[in-house]
Amino acid sequence: MRFSPGFLVPRSLRARLILLILGSVLLTQAATLVTVSYFRHKFLEDVAIGYIVTTIRTLRAAVSEVPAEDRAEFVRTASQNQWRLWSRVLPAEAKLQRFNGRRPPPPPRAAPRPPPPQSSAAQPGDTPRPPPPPEVRGDDHDADGDRGDDHRADARDAADRERAREEHMRRYKPEPDDIRRDLRVLVQLLNERLNDGTRVALSRGPAPEIFISLAPNSASEDVPRLREWLVIPLDRLDPPVATPFIAAWLGGLGLLLLLAVGFSWHITRPITRLADAADRLAAGQPQRVEPSGPHETRALGVRFNAMLDALAESDSVRRTLLSGLPHDLKGPLSRMWLRIELADDSKLKEGLRTDLQDMQHMVDQFIGFVRGTDPAAYRYAPIVLSDWLTERVGAWQGAGTDIHLTAADDDAPLVVQADAVALGRLLDNLIGNALNHGAPPVDVSLRREERHAVLDVADHGPGIVAERRQEALRPFSRLDDARTRTGSVGLGLALAEAIARAHGGSLELRQAESGGLCVRVKLPLSETA
Repeated sequence: MRFSPGFLVPRSLRARLILLILGSVLLTQAATLVTVSYFRHKFLEDVAIGYIVTTIRTLRAAVSEVPAEDRAEFVRTASQNQWRLWSRVLPAEAKLQRFNGRRPPPPPRAAPRPPPPQSSAAQPGDTPRPPPPPEVRGDDHDADGDRGDDHRADARDAADRERAREEHMRRYKPEPDDIRRDLRVLVQLLNERLNDGTRVALSRGPAPEIFISLAPNSASEDVPRLREWLVIPLDRLDPPVATPFIAAWLGGLGLLLLLAVGFSWHITRPITRLADAADRLAAGQPQRVEPSGPHETRALGVRFNAMLDALAESDSVRRTLLSGLPHDLKGPLSRMWLRIELADDSKLKEGLRTDLQDMQHMVDQFIGFVRGTDPAAYRYAPIVLSDWLTERVGAWQGAGTDIHLTAADDDAPLVVQADAVALGRLLDNLIGNALNHGAPPVDVSLRREERHAVLDVADHGPGIVAERRQEALRPFSRLDDARTRTGSVGLGLALAEAIARAHGGSLELRQAESGGLCVRVKLPLSETA
């Protein structure tokens, strides 16, 4: 099974243009954000951090030369009231961060108790002797007191070790995950640049701050919490993404969407008009278009109008030929009729009379086709189809034609806006075609189908195969030899279709239930029906 990209791409040109514009803008913005983020990080690492580190080192060197009582004022003045000096114990919310990529030092071990003094110094080479046993005195209370002092000293040592371990774990507590990524990167870069034993602590909360030690690291673990700290607030490092910025960005995106819709509408509107004009041309109702839009669509509109002009000229020539030829033939035909009547040979007269009748029938077909395909000659008026059809079919029945009418019972009459002469020519052509090329009886039915009146004319002949039904609707199309023998030139069905389309309807060839040909005509009902 092959994947088709049509499931993801819109079908209309207008939607594709909108998708192309929005996709291009979004991709461009994404690339811009990635590029800006990359250069911002490089700037923070190469310029900003370097500047901060240089400032800290310079300020730290200057502070060492300032008296202790003037250092706080010096830091505040030198930093333009942005930094301050912290000379007290490090706050509890400030946690020391890892520095220089090393692990924190191991917890301090409790100092061992000094050995008891001996009465005489040990000489080199002497074998160490075990301490003498305690003297047994008469009073046991003194011995018990010495043992109690030893137990209390051991307890104090264990308590000191526990406090040192807790202090170590509190000071080197792992960094929590609630720190923003940019602050974490800032602390990491400062630790990498300040590689001279400087300690860096970070406080949490709504206004985070960085504590940087001014004195170098020492071996004692208690000194860093009591040394002087340079405090740098980080509230100015908040990302500049706020509700107004997001609202402005969404508003700009919405405006861009409106511009994309307007641009695509401006591009596709002339094409849509041309498509509608082509549909009207196919329906037999040609209409010119106004060239608009870009140069290409304007040129397409101009060429479409030129095509309509060429078709109109060709149709005018065809109408002239079709209408002029029958009129030109009327004079010779009339003289031939006169000479036939003056002839003495009855057998010759009968043959010539038959030929002249066929010629006259052809001329009448030409005249009827020219009149029927000219909508400007129509005179539209409301017609009640049931009454009109009963009258027309009755005239055929009065002439001895085997024809049956079936009209559906409908409370509301079927009223259409039509030209009575053209509509009568349509019905006569369909009934005559059924009698000449099909087989009687002819069944005529009328019914309502939604907002249309449906007229069916069916015969009991052999019908027309589905592959050749469209060909039968073409002018001058002959599907059998019987048309030549009856004087038909292949304009009956073409004329009926032209009349139906001129009335806003349609004509369709189908197979009748009897096996013959069924011609179905649909006409739109009037608004009052």
